[in-house]
Amino acid sequence: MIHIKEKLILDVNNLTTHYFTSKGEVKALDDASFQLEGGQSIGIAGESGCGKSTMAFSLLRMVQPPGRIVSGSIRVGGLEVTGLSEEEARKKLRWQKISMVFQGAMDIMTPVYSVGHQMMEPLRYLKDIKGDRAKDICFKYLDMVNIDYELFYRYPHELSGGQKQRIVIATALLLEPDVVILDEPTTALDVVVEARIMNDLKVLKKKLNNGMIFITHDLSILAEISDILAIMYAGWIVELGSALDIYKEPKHPYTQKLIAAIPRLHMDIDRLEYIPGAPPELTNPPKGCRFHPRCEQAFDRCSQEEPDEHDVDGVKVKCHLYDRSG
Repeated sequence: MIHIKEKLILDVNNLTTHYFTSKGEVKALDDASFQLEGGQSIGIAGESGCGKSTMAFSLLRMVQPPGRIVSGSIRVGGLEVTGLSEEEARKKLRWQKISMVFQGAMDIMTPVYSVGHQMMEPLRYLKDIKGDRAKDICFKYLDMVNIDYELFYRYPHELSGGQKQRIVIATALLLEPDVVILDEPTTALDVVVEARIMNDLKVLKKKLNNGMIFITHDLSILAEISDILAIMYAGWIVELGSALDIYKEPKHPYTQKLIAAIPRLHMDIDRLEYIPGAPPELTNPPKGCRFHPRCEQAFDRCSQEEPDEHDVDGVKVKCHLYDRSG
């Protein structure tokens, strides 16, 4: 039976996660806030090193030393996450409240165990469900991702990349979590398989009424599946709002450049945009706005003061350009 999820299933407030290294404090994620309702999906996009994966591991309480959650609140399905011990996180949070399809998911399956053995493991460990009952649940979710039951008895080396990816997605759904995180879910897949998997995920989101978080650097993928879009740069969420609104009229200069770099079939443009320079070193980020050294619209204030978040036509934007008081 598929359970009806409560309306607000994920509430993240002022989440800050840093890594305390010998070279200094890496400010990987600073003051991130967003909400997700049942049946919604949020796309998190940005360049490599912007904090996307740190966000995911923070939500799962899986940030590895020397990293730790410094401040903020995470509520998943009514459960406050930040105060949980490691044992409580294993038993109450992961795979029951929130699960994840990891980046490079095709390579995380253990080669010496069958697909069925690995799928049934969370059912055995977390719910004490075994035997035919566990097998029936696995078959149900294999069917949802369009995988033949016969693959349940095979080993990972006997499967294609697309089949492995679908099986990992099915495993993440087994315990019907409130939220599923998908970190680069179609990396290394060809475009035909990628399109099929993304279509399946759209169907699953409606059918299961859970929340989905898609993490990628590819904005063209997020355009098809995300209700909400969060653009990250150097540990900050610099723009957050309706995906349709952001694609139609991006507000932050960084978002504008990212979207202008996407090839469009039906637009007459001379050349694609690009962003000069490289993201900053997060042990010592630039003073003021972290994007200002690469921003063509920067002015004096950008290099001196950290911007506040502003509501611009329903979209939250962290940029001095929208500070009317200034």
